[in-house]
Amino acid sequence: MQKPQLLGPIMATSNVTLVHPAYFLLVGIPGLGPNIHFWLAFPLCCMYALATLGNLAIVLIIRVERRLHEPMYLFLAMLSTIDLVLSSVTMPKMASLFLTGIQEIEFNICLAQMFLIHALSAMESAVLLAMAFDRFVAICLPLWHAAVLTGPTVAKIGLAALTRGFVFFFPLPFILKRLSYCQRHTVTHSFCLHQDIMKLSCTDTTVNVVYGLFIILSVMGVDALFIGFSYVLILRAVLELSSRGAALKAFNTCVSHLCAVVVFYVPLIGLSVVHRLGGPTSLLHVIMANIYLLLPPVINPIVYGAKTKEIRSRVLHVFSQDGR
Repeated sequence: MQKPQLLGPIMATSNVTLVHPAYFLLVGIPGLGPNIHFWLAFPLCCMYALATLGNLAIVLIIRVERRLHEPMYLFLAMLSTIDLVLSSVTMPKMASLFLTGIQEIEFNICLAQMFLIHALSAMESAVLLAMAFDRFVAICLPLWHAAVLTGPTVAKIGLAALTRGFVFFFPLPFILKRLSYCQRHTVTHSFCLHQDIMKLSCTDTTVNVVYGLFIILSVMGVDALFIGFSYVLILRAVLELSSRGAALKAFNTCVSHLCAVVVFYVPLIGLSVVHRLGGPTSLLHVIMANIYLLLPPVINPIVYGAKTKEIRSRVLHVFSQDGR
């Protein structure tokens, strides 16, 4: 079978001729042979099934149970919806790569995947910030909670998270299209990321570097800062409670959210640091990128399902009915 042409059409502008490849090549995990990749596809498919069923179950349970129509659970439904879409954007293509060994991904499809990955990650960061604010108001200002976080306010926060993720990351495909890719065309991950595509260019990437740094600091950086500040205030309020039992009960409501924050931000910060240090993409880059994108959609429904009594009891009720 004849291999498709690597270089796509050459786009001419008034000042420069841009060379865009017809497709990029995805590597998977560097250093692993096709046989190992093939067997890795099966646990990856299990992870995708778990992420899909877990997040879908949380969304449906919150939708059906009217007593769960509270800010904390509505934000959780938003988080699960984002994880559901994010896992569907990354895991099926990655599993196909591992199973079939077909590395090609069309240039425009790669840019679309890249946009969705970064935009959805920004939306998830915003929802995690909203959940931290919900916990802050519930613990530090409990009498104001119902008045501050009303249904319309929660809806506006969700819309703001969606809009911000779209607006900040919408320029990324276009500033990547203004570059030429005349030498290397191998993406060293199993999916398309802005930093990885940018490194393949043979032209000046200053705009991409500056804008990429700007959005990572102004979106994820600001969110992480406010989440940390919220938990400083929460911790101070909890320590001021006279009863140790009341303090543990109050802080226990934050455990699931803290786990989600750690699972999301620690790999993100590590991935950003190793990319900013420069140099060739290493196995560490790839592993951290995989953890950052694949772990939260799988872990979040498990943690929230186990720690949230209402969701756990609903799931057990469904299984007990099926067992009869």
